[in-house]
Amino acid sequence: MQEGSTCATSFASLYRHGFVRVAVAVPEVRVADPAFNVERSLDLAHRAAREGAIMTVFPELGLSSYSAEDLFHQDALQDAVDTALDRFVEESRRITGVLVVGAPMRLDGRLFNCAVVVHRGEILGVVPKSYLPNYREFYEKRQFVAARDTTVDRISVGGRSVPFGNDLLFDASTVAGFVFHVEICEDGWVPMPLSGYAALGGATVLINLSASNIVVGKADYRRQLCTGHSARYIAGYLYAAAGSGESTTDLAWDGHALVCENGEVLAESERFAGGGQLVTADVDLQRLAADRMRMTSFTDNARDHRDRLRLLRRVTFAPTLPDTVVRLRREIERFPYVPADPAGRNERCAEVHHIQVQGLVTRLAATGLQNVVIGVSGGLDSTQALIVAIRSMDRLGLPRTNVLAYTMPGFATSSRTLTSARRLMSALGTTAHEIDIRPSAMQMLRDLNHPAAYGAAVYDVTFENVQAGERTSHLFRLANHHDALVVGTGDLSELALGWSTYGVGDQMSHYNVNASVPKTLIRYLISWVIETGQFGPQAAAALQAVLDTEISPELIPSPDPASAQPMQSSEAVVGPFDLQDFHLYYLLRFGYRPSRIAYLAQHAWSDRTRGRWPDLVPPDQRHEYDLATIKRWLEVFLRRFVQTSQFKRSALPNAPKVGSGGSLSPRGDWRAPSDASAQAWIHELSHDVPG
Repeated sequence: MQEGSTCATSFASLYRHGFVRVAVAVPEVRVADPAFNVERSLDLAHRAAREGAIMTVFPELGLSSYSAEDLFHQDALQDAVDTALDRFVEESRRITGVLVVGAPMRLDGRLFNCAVVVHRGEILGVVPKSYLPNYREFYEKRQFVAARDTTVDRISVGGRSVPFGNDLLFDASTVAGFVFHVEICEDGWVPMPLSGYAALGGATVLINLSASNIVVGKADYRRQLCTGHSARYIAGYLYAAAGSGESTTDLAWDGHALVCENGEVLAESERFAGGGQLVTADVDLQRLAADRMRMTSFTDNARDHRDRLRLLRRVTFAPTLPDTVVRLRREIERFPYVPADPAGRNERCAEVHHIQVQGLVTRLAATGLQNVVIGVSGGLDSTQALIVAIRSMDRLGLPRTNVLAYTMPGFATSSRTLTSARRLMSALGTTAHEIDIRPSAMQMLRDLNHPAAYGAAVYDVTFENVQAGERTSHLFRLANHHDALVVGTGDLSELALGWSTYGVGDQMSHYNVNASVPKTLIRYLISWVIETGQFGPQAAAALQAVLDTEISPELIPSPDPASAQPMQSSEAVVGPFDLQDFHLYYLLRFGYRPSRIAYLAQHAWSDRTRGRWPDLVPPDQRHEYDLATIKRWLEVFLRRFVQTSQFKRSALPNAPKVGSGGSLSPRGDWRAPSDASAQAWIHELSHDVPG
């Protein structure tokens, strides 16, 4: 399929959104039988193409077999390899994608262990092995010479001159960001691998053709090596090791294939499997590019090696893409801030909890204060802040009664949240108070000559913010009165959406422990406290009641005074927090364009069976969001985040950063103008996302 095909550019295709599907093949081989080996390799190459892969990588010396030993110096074997390579190149005309195969190659009376890069009937380049192991069971210098022993940078293969050397970068002109480099086995095990320079020079996918016999413990080391390289170089890393059919005269082979990306294993073969194996994975080139762009030290390191990097040669080619829509197979977590695995989630919750507590403990020690004031609403955010305040007193060896907790019912406070607030303050051992703000709020409304002061049901933003302001005014004056610090409660999700009132408790405080914790994670932090039994059954019941309550600002009264349910729903205005937290993560952490965020969200959220659900999400809360719904709420998010709410974030109080997903502190991860336009984001979303 040619560039521009509707299949490749379809919104549903992974190639439209900066992913590439790659394959690592481990064919069955016969020692010194290139005719057999090439057919087994081509079988897997065709299979990879049918699965939508744009690249397939084979093991070291795969056409000849790695374990041929002194047979490598036999002309009959080399002639057979040449014939097999010709067959491989010719058949590649019928295979979509680029192929990287291992073969011994003769040049000027020397034999090189090479990787041959093939695309649609042409050899793009040949990469010789740089470092030949000659220790323990390896005797490669007996048969081969290293890349440094060549005196040419081009060789003739099949009557055509092609680039030759370990300094080649292969640049796919029709796939943005897809630049790969090839190394062979030991090249990746040395202290200063050439792939590191290649990554600094722009390679985003690093390839290692390996043989690598197996001994006890080696598989774990390989895995660590590959994930470590991919993390250090912020790259994809493809590794193919020899498998079934290699000689077991003195060694054994497990056919280990790996695809890694930035420190994570995306795909891995079944080791010791008979016959040929193929593993595929979808590598996220845009994520790699985003991380490299933000890590200024990556560019600094490249500048330090600029003389070396100038020597790299680029081989540009135009790969054809699959002629069908290739749908993403990669798992996209619905809750990027919350690990789906229970063990990982518990570890994350404990770590976040300790960071929050340490932040407040340090601030109290620095100020010399021993009391904190906190407003308790019976909602998620104030509950988590209250838990942190209690644990901070425990850490400091101070009584929990030094937490001066105030619930302040207003015109719209429901009996449900008021009851929860009372139960929490009592169960956690605070000094509990209740202040009815309605009289002071009503006085303010009278001072403003607001219709609500005279019985009219005018519930506008003034009516709402009078209540919010009264609560905050009380908290700050109470802190003055009791020589205390006001603990803020507003979370990352609400700060991102501007779902807060400027200058009041969810935006302003002396120190905000929740400011970089998203709403979805706060739910699990509270659940973790319940699961681990930190405060006993009475507190656990009160905490569970908070989790079971709909999120609401509770500022507009219900027509039914006896109702236990809030009149307002936060999520009906700003969108579902689980979905908006997804949008926030990918916009803040990576800066993705809206169409890509929508694509990822559709993949994660449009089918409840596609991804993993954290086990704490009840079945009745396992929502689905179709693309139209995602697009609608993403537009809301973009307008609120980019255009209307930055001025609130520019005046945030101090708060600890807790996660790599980012914070919105103007002194930390996020600095933005308060008067920006969201038009560029809205335009891209409108024009590039169907529906």
